[in-house]
Amino acid sequence: MAKSSSLFLSLFLLIAAAACFSLVESRPPFACDPRNGLTRSLKFCRVNLPLHMRVRDLIGRLTLAEKIRLLVNNAIAVPRLGIQGYEWWSEALHGVSNVGPGTKFGGDFPGATSFPQVITTAAAFNESLWEQIGRVVSDEARAMYNGGMAGLTYWSPNVNIFRDPRWGRGQETPGEDPVLAGKYAARYVRGLQSPTGTRLKVAACCKHYTAYDIDNWNGVDRYHFNARVSKQDLADTYDVPFKACVVEGKVASVMCSYNQVNGKPTCADPDLLKGTIRGQWGLAGYIVSDCDSVGVMYDTQHFTATPEESAADAIKAGLDLDCGPFLAIHTDMAVRRGLISETDVDMALANTITIQMRLGMFDGEPSAQPYGNLGPRDVCTPAHQQLALEAARQGIVLLKNSGSLPLSTTRHRTVAVIGPNSDVTVTMIGNYAGVACGYTSPLQGIARYARAIHQPGCSDIACGTNNQFELAEAASRNADATVLVMGLDQSIEAEFRDRKGLLLPGLQQELVSRVARASRGPTVLVLMSGGPIDVTFAKNDPRISAIIWAGYPGQAGGTAIADVLFGTTNPGNLSFSGHFNVEFPLSKLIFIYITGGKLPMTWYPQDYVAKVPMTNMGMRPSGGYPGRTYRFYRGPVVFPFGHGLSYTTFRHSLAIAPTDLSVLLDTNLFATKNYSLSSNAVRVKHAKCDSPSSLFHIDVENTGNMDGTHTLLVFSSPPAGQKWSLNKQLISFRRVHVVAGSKQRVKINVNPCKHLSVVDEFGIQRIPMGSHSLHIGDLKHSISLQANLEGIKA
Repeated sequence: MAKSSSLFLSLFLLIAAAACFSLVESRPPFACDPRNGLTRSLKFCRVNLPLHMRVRDLIGRLTLAEKIRLLVNNAIAVPRLGIQGYEWWSEALHGVSNVGPGTKFGGDFPGATSFPQVITTAAAFNESLWEQIGRVVSDEARAMYNGGMAGLTYWSPNVNIFRDPRWGRGQETPGEDPVLAGKYAARYVRGLQSPTGTRLKVAACCKHYTAYDIDNWNGVDRYHFNARVSKQDLADTYDVPFKACVVEGKVASVMCSYNQVNGKPTCADPDLLKGTIRGQWGLAGYIVSDCDSVGVMYDTQHFTATPEESAADAIKAGLDLDCGPFLAIHTDMAVRRGLISETDVDMALANTITIQMRLGMFDGEPSAQPYGNLGPRDVCTPAHQQLALEAARQGIVLLKNSGSLPLSTTRHRTVAVIGPNSDVTVTMIGNYAGVACGYTSPLQGIARYARAIHQPGCSDIACGTNNQFELAEAASRNADATVLVMGLDQSIEAEFRDRKGLLLPGLQQELVSRVARASRGPTVLVLMSGGPIDVTFAKNDPRISAIIWAGYPGQAGGTAIADVLFGTTNPGNLSFSGHFNVEFPLSKLIFIYITGGKLPMTWYPQDYVAKVPMTNMGMRPSGGYPGRTYRFYRGPVVFPFGHGLSYTTFRHSLAIAPTDLSVLLDTNLFATKNYSLSSNAVRVKHAKCDSPSSLFHIDVENTGNMDGTHTLLVFSSPPAGQKWSLNKQLISFRRVHVVAGSKQRVKINVNPCKHLSVVDEFGIQRIPMGSHSLHIGDLKHSISLQANLEGIKA
């Protein structure tokens, strides 16, 4: 036995050594190679020196021509200093992607774990899940970097507000609420970067700053669009996720957008870049342009008379890196003409090179550094694929259920699976995706539970003819239950492809209605989409007993959809660590409720978009303009923000709930008369915001007969009559698992500065005094808020 063990150990070590050798062989040359006698003694290669000294030393050794060629995404090599060329552009929106030129698949890395599209993951309202996904994605990114197949700078996440339901890129975002988007941004960035001191695993980038959410609508495209945005909307909506990215997430980079804001290109606006991102928020990293946006500024928007003026304006505004060739071509002339100095170029390079050094790119042998041991075995692991499945389960939203769900494996032995999205694979991963580890389509997932009778019904998502409808109807007549998998794909909504309306494409609605009439058993409508769809017809049709929104659920989407339909999962494998089998035998599945998804955006009726041009950036209603998102829009909806049903029932009650709160004011401001208490509202900067928050205890009781995961959403609304008022705003959310017949207590902190404040028309954050309300489901609780002036003589 000992001899056998010794032989096994020897073989294992040989295999491990061979794998390590293969990884080293595939890795391209690196900077500060200790074997390179020309560079190993250079000051910028000395890891024991402070970062700023190393950065200054490296920049000081570069010629102006070399510096300029380092201002763009495909940075050149500097052989005399042992520096290799570097491609900055890689993407990792919901998994390592090959959209950018910095990443490629093949050889030892045929694919990477493809998680649900961001809008789907956001529907989970689960901060720890978002961070864990980020950690997994960065593990796989580092592994691919070690194998010479990827970079370390990832221009993700997209944290723009999903303001208009037609936006083709809304699928990439965490939704319409700035608090939700900010929480997602900070947690995903933390997961990606996984900082240890100043060291980064990879460098994330929050994009596209700011007020960017139109691609190509009604003859208006993102390259020509001037977003007219009020200071109020900028401060309380559009900028909120980016601020959270920088302040809370400590992101390494922010990307400026193509569009102009109030007549000035974002990539050439010093108030936005130097003033806000770097000045007010304290970005410790670099600012990069969206790809070719500096060129767009000159060629398309005609912002300056000469190209070198555009280059100079961008650099002086605070841009550090150009995705595109423009700065490489025109910066030299800008310096020659005196529009900028070489010092301006040095400052831009200091920001990018500092991030490269924090990534360890100038620390010598990569395999000797943290994460240097990651390789092909760390990509598409069973644990990573299980997390992708769990993320899809948590993000799926139950929109309607008349009692037919969950389906039963005994009563529903045959299931008709119908629709253009019923057997799709690539559709499930949405855009900005890579090559998935593998796929399970909805048809394949359902077939694990019942005998599936498949009919696509339409030849594609456009569903231009009804010549396959009769076959679909026949299938539904011969099945115990019918599942229609309908919706959208990237031919309908995508980058540079905004939607014209909110209805199902082509004849999809007719197919759904005809099949529902013909179906022998319950009919369930499953929708795949990034944006909302007006399915009022299905909501009001009693023959359609349930509606599920799956978003774009990722590589394991078919398994997740089937698990939700049948109400099953394997509770022994809910952990996010260790190794798991992706497929489970049905005999080992235990029936419990698994979804807790809530809509991260409002589902509007079709007639809403007829009243609202995409080009109107206003959030608040005005005249005949109805306003945007649940925070300001008061009209009819198909399904509201935060909507999501359960297979069980929950009841909320307040165990501890203060009714009076005080806002402590800064006595120093009052002593100098430098304060504001206008309109019965205190400026946030005049309050002591670091004073203890008030703790609210909320009991969540499961009153049904199934264990369930409940997503608790807490909203606040300001006193009535305030001129800056909104309907309500999300202030906190928690996922809580509650056993049937029991309670779980959730504690929520409420800080008046953070949770009860509003933004005035000048972009100033204020705390209105008076009666505020907390909304938790159907529960409403009033809080009287007063300024504490005790001992202060104004």
